[in-house]
Amino acid sequence: MTDTTDNQSNKKDRKSGSPSVLKIMQSILAGAFGVQSDKRRQEDFSSHSPLPYIIAGLLFTAAFVGGLILVVQAVLASQ
Repeated sequence: MTDTTDNQSNKKDRKSGSPSVLKIMQSILAGAFGVQSDKRRQEDFSSHSPLPYIIAGLLFTAAFVGGLILVVQAVLASQ
């Protein structure tokens, strides 16, 4: 009986508000590394707005590319 109540409250929590910043970051990192679970992916796609995921994905991509540029410049400068 408790499991059913917990599942119902979890579903309400997921649908009632937007995902937390931590959940968005975890989803973006898991997706980037290709280890995103199907359950988490379904939770992400059931959220109200894709905008937080789009913004976080763009920021992650920009930071990743910027980091790669800095690493390459550091390696080339040391030669």
